[in-house]
Amino acid sequence: MALLLALLSLPPFAPAVVPVTQAQLGASYHAGCPVPPSQLRLVRMGYWGFDGKPHRGGLVVSAGSAPDVVKVFGRLYAARFPIRRMRPIAAYGGSDERSMAADNTSAFNCRYAVASGPRRWSVHAFGQAIDVNPVENPYLEGGKVRPRAGAAYLDRSRSRPGMAEGTLVDAFAAVGWPWGGRWSGTPDYQHFSATGG
Repeated sequence: MALLLALLSLPPFAPAVVPVTQAQLGASYHAGCPVPPSQLRLVRMGYWGFDGKPHRGGLVVSAGSAPDVVKVFGRLYAARFPIRRMRPIAAYGGSDERSMAADNTSAFNCRYAVASGPRRWSVHAFGQAIDVNPVENPYLEGGKVRPRAGAAYLDRSRSRPGMAEGTLVDAFAAVGWPWGGRWSGTPDYQHFSATGG
């Protein structure tokens, strides 16, 4: 009975999908971006923190991706998968580096891909990619670990809270979003995208 009462008292996942304005996107949006604000949505929802408590946060994603995002994070909420924080990247002045250093889970950011070859838009610029717990799930680029604190999580054989493995990878796979952790040579453990890019 006590367990039932405890479960009933938990705040709900309670997702809400709402339009966003250019002003709300702040420095994460600028002239020339490949999608206009009218094609983006803010998904507000509950998530479990590393403190074992429920929190509310939000991700800016493409309107078409919003249903998938609700499904994924609903599964993560039900599994109590821990997320450090979840704020639109505008809260960090549109800076990936600042957002990653804060271990912030984020999505839309109108920026170019961090990759070799010709300059091209990142999938984040279309609102079709999400980076989850960047410290626990770093990006390895040319021998560089991003963010730097992610170096403590390069040993992927040691399972620790918040790492991209079973629960997290399976939740995205269930909606057809591939994981960057499987990229050859430059694994991006934090990265999930609707397009695989």
